[in-house]
Amino acid sequence: MTDRAILAEALIAQTSWANATRAPLAGDASNRRYERLTDPETGSTAVLMDAPPDKGEDVRPFVRIADYLSSIGLSAPEILAEDVDHGFLLLEDFGDDLFARVLEREPQKEHELYEAATDVLVHMHASPLPALDSYDPSLMTELSALAFTKYAEGILGSHDTDARAQFENRFADILHQETSGKRVIALRDYHAENLIWLPDREGVRRVGLLDFQCAMLCHPAYDLVSLLQDVRRTVSTGVEMQMIQHYIASAGVYDHDFRTAYNVLGVQRNLRILGVFARLAMDYGKPHYIDLIPATWAHLMRDLEHPALVSIADLLREALPEPTPENLARLRGA
Repeated sequence: MTDRAILAEALIAQTSWANATRAPLAGDASNRRYERLTDPETGSTAVLMDAPPDKGEDVRPFVRIADYLSSIGLSAPEILAEDVDHGFLLLEDFGDDLFARVLEREPQKEHELYEAATDVLVHMHASPLPALDSYDPSLMTELSALAFTKYAEGILGSHDTDARAQFENRFADILHQETSGKRVIALRDYHAENLIWLPDREGVRRVGLLDFQCAMLCHPAYDLVSLLQDVRRTVSTGVEMQMIQHYIASAGVYDHDFRTAYNVLGVQRNLRILGVFARLAMDYGKPHYIDLIPATWAHLMRDLEHPALVSIADLLREALPEPTPENLARLRGA
């Protein structure tokens, strides 16, 4: 038995789950691991999060944001037990009805589920702000440049440093101009693989929230982009347009400015994702993320058609290689 297994056993032994059976659950892009615990008598379940501090994981942000989300009436997993120093949390189990899985079975529910998820954002953005760092234009620009330093370089062996410098200068200006103003909490990974449908609950609590430990303060459009420009699941164009309009009407924001920010943040998010997926494949041995790059690229190319992005659109089209099968193969083999 490994040291971490012993530590996990020690935490579980202090709870009512000491006799539970344990089975692995699917992980995510991080170094975290998950197990489902099942009580052999009642059949009730819980989830163990194993987040090793020596691999850069820290459960404290998860605990802090979970407490905040619960305090404003949203469905974050209840924390049943914790060993913060060693990186273990025992969590309420929301079950397996991820939005993505529900919609595979019942595609007719797309509008209902996405409207519920959009209503969560409206509710969250009208709530008092927690104390969090800001996802500001400087940081957003820096992370967008991963499309050059990881994605392009992974394919070409190098990247155009002059083009990257021009991009960074121009894009920082665009972000300052188009995404200033009101700050809200952005969970930053708000999509169909991190949302669980809880139809027995009411209102905004019908959406179970996961993977929110990287939350920061950002423009209100950020999580809506994350939700609707989902590289893991194609959201129908009609639902995307309807949810943008639903948010604008429900939150009372100015239509033109919000739609512009939506496209600008779409470029930022999709550039970052290109770099992150390339890095996960090349540096962390997770090549399956390469399969998501064509969808990311398609969202990026569409966002770049907005007039607010004219100063960087051609630059990016010329500097970043298209995700052809040959180029994706280079990333897989890097």
